[in-house]
Amino acid sequence: MNNTNLVQRDLAVLWHPCTQMQDHEWLPLIPIRRGEGIWLEDYDGKRYLDAVSSWWVNLFGHANPRINAAIKAQLDNLEHVILAGFSHAPVIELSERLIQLTPQGLNKVFYADNGSAGVEVALKMSCHYWRNLGKPNKTKFVTLSNSYHGETLGALAVGDVSLYKDIYHPLLMTTITAPSPDCYWREPGETCKDYSLRRLADLEAILAAQTETISAIIVEPLVQCAGGMRMYHPSYLTGLRKLCDKYQVLMIADEIAVGFGRTGTLFACEQAQISPDFMCLSKGLTGGYLPLCAVVTTEQIYQAFYAEYATQLAFLHSHSYTGNPLACQAALATLDIFAQDNIIESNKVLAQVMAEATAPLKDHPHVAEVRQTGMILAIEMVQDKAKRIPYPWQERRGLRVYQHALENGVLLRPLGNVIYFMPPYIITSEQIRWITDIAILGIEKATHN
Repeated sequence: MNNTNLVQRDLAVLWHPCTQMQDHEWLPLIPIRRGEGIWLEDYDGKRYLDAVSSWWVNLFGHANPRINAAIKAQLDNLEHVILAGFSHAPVIELSERLIQLTPQGLNKVFYADNGSAGVEVALKMSCHYWRNLGKPNKTKFVTLSNSYHGETLGALAVGDVSLYKDIYHPLLMTTITAPSPDCYWREPGETCKDYSLRRLADLEAILAAQTETISAIIVEPLVQCAGGMRMYHPSYLTGLRKLCDKYQVLMIADEIAVGFGRTGTLFACEQAQISPDFMCLSKGLTGGYLPLCAVVTTEQIYQAFYAEYATQLAFLHSHSYTGNPLACQAALATLDIFAQDNIIESNKVLAQVMAEATAPLKDHPHVAEVRQTGMILAIEMVQDKAKRIPYPWQERRGLRVYQHALENGVLLRPLGNVIYFMPPYIITSEQIRWITDIAILGIEKATHN
């Protein structure tokens, strides 16, 4: 087998995600034969450094020996079992460890198959909670502008990226959108913290006016990832927690993309020293191996559903592969690596290297901002730096950088005109400098005319 043969077979039968398939008439599809560490290798032997962690999921490299061993051992004992009326050791141990690691007060774990499904669980559970407490009118959700929480209809409804959402508007429930604390829009001379705090006033006005009908607010802590890696200050989360308590609104922290060390702490909420009512965890949870989502919530919410069967207060929601043992073992091995290898501290060194390597881009005439939160770094290309006028989306400038990077052996899939680094934590300082050099040259070419 070679690339050409596999691409022909692929295009005859496959419909790829988040893709205009006609692009592949001129944009080469790349079939991958194997992965090892930070590298992906195609069927013609060319290697690509996976600088975006294969859609933000891979933490410790492809074919990681420790995670491989855990899955292989589990496979010989139990591949899957229904989680209704049955249980197994991996899901119990994983739940125990997640409760130990997540913010205080989160002590019950409900599982789903992936991030979007986990968001659906949190949305349904929050609305159902208020209904069980005798407040059936609390059915609305508040979301932040430019937010993204997944592609299923409920998750899409509480997102605000028009590219994904607008076409399906007739199918979606109505939500309330509050201004994002995204610091990209701060005034000249205004600190990120001050801007983020200013946005809290807008949110409080919404909560004060509609508290009787609002069930929950959902946020991506610190980084709005699919919205262009836009970032904000932890003070917003601190204030948000206080407002949720004041107005009796539940707080859903969507840490699907930002959890497990991406923002510099194990969970982003730690930087605000707050505990949400729901924390959704996925992507890096299994080290990038298998789909799994954990929705971690409080004893108070759990108790609202705990009653005699005849009351019909139970949360009747399920997925066939809920708490899959293989996925749970991958997650346990991932947590072992965090515990044994001092990952959070070593990431601080890598994050500093990323900051230093990309520093020259801050003065680039077509880079509006180089922003970073922990192991997430984003470079925003614009037509006019002073006025922050974006390039027309039709020009697909980010795609030019993507193509340049692929030619030079790096996977840098952009978000529109935003180039970002979100690499596995096994990347070296030398590799960071190398991919930065490639990105800088790609940005030069993409903004040349």
